[in-house]
Order: sequence, then C-alpha cells, then structure tokens
Amino acid sequence: MKALSAGLTFVNFATIFGLLIGMLFGGLSPSVAFVALVLAALLAVLAYIRTTDPVTADSANDQSPGSKYRKLPIWILAGIFAIFAVRSFVWLLYWDGAEMKIQSPMNLGDLGLHVTHINFFGNGVHLWPSNPIYVNSQHLRYPADIDLFNAVLLEANVDLIKGLVWVGLIASIGTFYAFYRWGGGFAIAGFLFNGGLVGFQFLRSFKFVDYQDVNNIAWKSIPLTMFVTQRGLLYAFPAGMILLWHWREKYFRSQDRHRAGPLPFWVELSLYASIPLFHIHTFMALSIVLACLFIAGDAQVRGHTLTLARSALIPATFFVFLTTDHFRAGGVIEFHPGWAQTDGEFKMPFFRFWFFNFGILVPLVLTMIGLTAWQLFKSRQTRRFELSAIIAIGLGAFLLGCWRIGQHGLNWRWLTLIFLMLILLAWTAVRIMNNGFGWKERVPEEVAFLFAASVIFIVFFFVKTAPWTWDNLKLGVWAYFIVLAFLSTQLISQWELPIRIAVYFALFASGFVSLFGGLAAGKGGFGFASRGEVDAVASAVKKMPLEARFAAWPTYNHPLLLDGRKVVMGYPGHLWTQGFDQYGETNELLAKLMQGAPNWRDLARTLHVRYIFWGREEKRNYAASARPWEKSAALAASGTWGAIYDLDKPPLPGQTPPPTTTQ
Repeated sequence: MKALSAGLTFVNFATIFGLLIGMLFGGLSPSVAFVALVLAALLAVLAYIRTTDPVTADSANDQSPGSKYRKLPIWILAGIFAIFAVRSFVWLLYWDGAEMKIQSPMNLGDLGLHVTHINFFGNGVHLWPSNPIYVNSQHLRYPADIDLFNAVLLEANVDLIKGLVWVGLIASIGTFYAFYRWGGGFAIAGFLFNGGLVGFQFLRSFKFVDYQDVNNIAWKSIPLTMFVTQRGLLYAFPAGMILLWHWREKYFRSQDRHRAGPLPFWVELSLYASIPLFHIHTFMALSIVLACLFIAGDAQVRGHTLTLARSALIPATFFVFLTTDHFRAGGVIEFHPGWAQTDGEFKMPFFRFWFFNFGILVPLVLTMIGLTAWQLFKSRQTRRFELSAIIAIGLGAFLLGCWRIGQHGLNWRWLTLIFLMLILLAWTAVRIMNNGFGWKERVPEEVAFLFAASVIFIVFFFVKTAPWTWDNLKLGVWAYFIVLAFLSTQLISQWELPIRIAVYFALFASGFVSLFGGLAAGKGGFGFASRGEVDAVASAVKKMPLEARFAAWPTYNHPLLLDGRKVVMGYPGHLWTQGFDQYGETNELLAKLMQGAPNWRDLARTLHVRYIFWGREEKRNYAASARPWEKSAALAASGTWGAIYDLDKPPLPGQTPPPTTTQ
C-alpha cells in the first residue's frame, strides 16, 4: 500500500497545486505545471516513507502446504485485468491515418468532454473557469480534476494521447491492487465481472457479446461503462478503496489503536477532503461510511472520525463550491424511490428488475445481512442502530414533508406527517437522555461496514442524486464494493467447495462474458474526429482570445471543443446530465442565430458570441441559413475545414466567403 499511497498523493497534490497556483497566476502554464509536479513528487516520497503496511509480514511467513498455489487465482485475475486495461486504454484514443479513433463506442460522448476539459485547462484559462460547453454557466459545473491533472501533464510537455493512456494504465494497476487489499480475489472478480442473468444468453448463442449493454439493463459492466468512460473514477476508485482499507485496519484490526493507522493523518485527510474535485458521489459515499463508523464505533473511533470530518469541512466545502457552479447546480437531489426500476426502458416489475439485473447477488447479500443482524441482536448491541434508524426515518420524513410543501404548497397530510415526526424525534431524544445511546463498545468490523453499505444503498434507492437516474449508480456502486469484502469471508467461504464453485459461476459468469464481449467490439475502432480538421482549427483559433465564445453546431466532437475552446452549447446530453434542464431555450436562440434570422446580431449579443464558426457540421445542419455575417463581419480565418467570422470587426475590403462545399 506504500506505493499506492504515494501514487495517489502525487496525483492529488499535483492537481491541487496546479489548481491553486493556477488560480493565483491566471491559469496553467509550463512553470505552474513544473512547480506543481515537483511539490507533488516530494509529498509522494514523504507519503511512501510514512505509510505502513501491516499485512506484508504475515503473508511472507506463510509456509503452509499448497501456499505457492494459493495465489494462482489472483494471478489469473491480474492477467484478465491487464487484458482489460491494455485493450481499453492503449487504444482509448489513437490516430489511424488522418482519422482520430476510439476503442469503445460507449466512450464517444464522454471522451469528447474530457478532451475538451484537458485542452481547455491546458490553453491557460483562468481558474476556476467558466463552462466551455454552456454560455449560461459562469463556472465549470463538473468535477474535472482528473482532466486538470492531464492538463498539468500536457503543460509539462506530455502528449495528450500518451497522457490519457498512461493515466488509464497506471490507474488500472492501482485499482487492481486496492481491490485486492480490500477484499482479495473475490473483490477483484466482483469489480471485473459484475452482472446478473442477462449474460447467460451465452449458453444459448455461444457468442461473446456485451449482453449488459442494452437499453433495458441498468446493471451494466462497471469496467466498461464507468471506469473507462468516467475518468474521475480512475482516481476515485483507488482513493476510496484505500480509505476504506485504512479505516478497517485502524479501527478494527490494529493492535495499537492509539497509532495513526496505516496512512498518515495528512494523507488520509488530503485524500478524503479532495475527493469532490474528482468525483462528488464518491465523496458522498465515503461521508456516509464515516458517519456510520461514528455510530458503530467506540469513543476512540468517534473521536477520530469527528476530527477527520471537522478538518475536511473547509477544504471539501471549497472544492464542492468550485465544482457545483458555486452551489448553483440544479436537479441534483430529489426523492425518487426505486432507482431505475420505474424509468423508461429500464422499467420492470420490482422483483423482476432486481433479480434480472443483479441475479443471485440479491439473495446472497440479504442472507448475509440477515445473519449478521441476528448475531448482533443476540449480542444485545442493537440499541444504537435502532435509535439511529428512528432518527434517520424521523428526519427523512420531516425533510420530505417540508420539501413537498415547498414544492406543492400546504397540504394537511404533509403537515400531519411533519407533526408526527417531530413527536417521534422528541420521544427518541427523551429515550437517549434517560438510557443513553448504547455505544460504549465498538461493534465487529463486518457489522460496521455492512451498516454503512446498507445506508448507502438506502440513499441510492430512495434519493436521486443526479439528473439522470442511472447516474445514481455512481453512489450505489460503493455499497456493492463494501459488500464484496465480506460476502465471501462471512458467507460463501463457509460452504462446501462444489457449492462455492456454483455460486461463483452464478455471480460472475454473466459479467465475464459481457466484459470480453465488450472488449471484442469494434476491433477496427470507431471514428471520432478528423486529424486534419482538428489541427487546422487549432492553428486558426490560436491567436483568438481564450475567453471568446463561438457559435457552432452543438455536438460532442466539434473541432472547437476538441481544441479546448468555448462554444454557446456543447452536446445536449452533457448539458442535461450537468443539471442544465433549460438548455432547449438556448438551443432555439442558437438555431435562429445560425439560420441568419433578421435579429441575428441581437441574438449573438444575447448569447455572448464573439465568433461564428461555419464548418462541416454547420453547413449540414443549418443548410438553409442566409449567412448574413459573410457580408457584415470580418473573416477571421478560413480553410478547407470552413470559416470563422469575427462579429466585433467589420468585413475586410474585398472579403469574399469561402466555397460552400463540405469536406
């Protein structure tokens, strides 16, 4: 864990120093990147020295018969993880002649946004910047700091594609090891091969296909649909796992609990407090875990978790402030029971949805939680959980009632609910004052972490934390990861070998087929952009102001965006998932402008447009445009890719529009 601690510290502080120094000096530059990387490297060395690894000695002393074969399954899983990582990241983005291609069709939109952010930061814009893909957002509404890290590398003269590839490969190594230390081979298999029943179609067709990549399946392959596409998880997954491992070692397994634990406190604090910059849902999940450990632990555990939370409050709040458009992000929190089971193409009856998507995982987890709860009940340590559940239900119902009244006006049913919940909370407070909370002793580690996983799942199930319901999985997946560390040791390992093999097959065979089916898809790659067009547009806009905004066709792979320039609107799907549910009005104004409406000048001022880009996509999608700017605005640049018009300058003498043919 020493190397993983050092690596995460390096990425974390290179990003934070790049951000903070960039904010002081007006943006990223080669000198800012150099200072950030040097300081981060020094802290990484310190983290490596100060991190302790309590398990290594026990493993080295294992001389039992057959011990040399015990690691064979781990090495097999390591090989499969390597195949996944190499296939997914070496060909993540690559040149094929004059065409830029990607490996995964699921990554078309996401990778376009990440390349936009990387080049946008790398161009040297002021930090924290305005949103490059939406004119009505004054600040970037996205936890884009893994892209900021790649931009720091870009400023340090690391090629964009090489930076993307190496960050992905090294993050894969870190993620593999983090899962191994958290839950062994079972946790690695759970990450790689998550699946339900749909993949068993292989037994009928004998074809390796990603059977989970269909519209009616919500539980999709985590490696293919999350780890590869959502680049913040390249940092968030290993960072979250090392924190879970650290808390388990410190609170439940350490012989000397007065020590700092495997991670130095400053490393633990920096990893936890900065997570909102990389992935806000991981921060929510880890915060829930901390709260549950506070309840499940003894006085010493409560003291440490409280110290960590208090220390992280200011920096974490600042980072959330940055990545949520100064707390103006809309459509984030909403009461929505059932996750995706009632939404669109995912919609299914309750039992069919959960069993078809998750298969045997659901009854296994319920069995394990039931057995653990029964053992806890027999030990008479349930008082703190009973009171916590009552408080959570009371507060949740109270807040729900207030929210419903705020949304729909006064209603006697919701007023009655609020009144009853206040009585319930008051009664609970009296019970606590009279008899205490019952938390003098800590509970076993499996109880504490399964309690945390259950709370995460309840929030995931009842509360929508993203505009798109499926994105709630960014939170819910942490309940799954936590459970993986205990499902095998607390339940499956107690059974006979033939039963264990059958259970492993039922759990992982479907996901195994989908993983390799997804990796085999698109052997020739998928077209992403024209190399000549992207390079030519980059050269054309190089001397234009960085803060200038362009009017162009809204898509994910527009050459302006891939060169890190600001447009009126990016891809509508990205805007929706960031909470911009009013983008349709902006799109209408943009369409009128690009069609050359009589008031096009007024529309351009409304949309803060300095330049109009007229290229291949614009000619195709605004074919009926009158193009009045060709006669009344300066032609700033042109080529085979199209033309750019400067609305702040009059037309040049003898200016003629370029040919209207497309490439």
